[in-house]
Amino acid sequence: MTPLVSIIMGSTSDMPIMEKAAKFFDEMQIPFEINALSAHRTPDAVESFAKGAQGRGIKVIIAGAGMAAALPGVIAASTTLPVIGVPVKGSVLDGMDAVLSMLQMPPGIPVATVAINGSLNAAILATQMLALSDPALAAKLSDYKYGLRAKIEKANADLSEIHYKYKTN
Repeated sequence: MTPLVSIIMGSTSDMPIMEKAAKFFDEMQIPFEINALSAHRTPDAVESFAKGAQGRGIKVIIAGAGMAAALPGVIAASTTLPVIGVPVKGSVLDGMDAVLSMLQMPPGIPVATVAINGSLNAAILATQMLALSDPALAAKLSDYKYGLRAKIEKANADLSEIHYKYKTN
């Protein structure tokens, strides 16, 4: 099975954040790969990965990184594939340094950026990109989003059953 999405993280310590994307891809039955690469410690490997990704069948790259968060930008500089950056919350600036690093890419090197620790949204965005040319995947995504709505509707129904003396609805 050829992976369609690559999940890259700067360190395996980011796995608890990035595994939300992996679980979503499993749920959607989307083949993916996961690797740890560092823009600072393994720059040659990052460049080689990025340049070869499209030729291996990858359609979208999700790159999670904290602190200086150079990884998504370095990958985006070496490929024409869409790159989605996941800023990982660090210990000093709570992930804002990573957010700004990803958002402030120079013209011509875009990195789509989701919320701090937002790998699930990155996976959903990647799935939306893939679903543009895959009607079956688009249907799965539609079902997933319907399920989100159903959860809120059920939560409101459950709330209506809770009674308080001064509650008016």
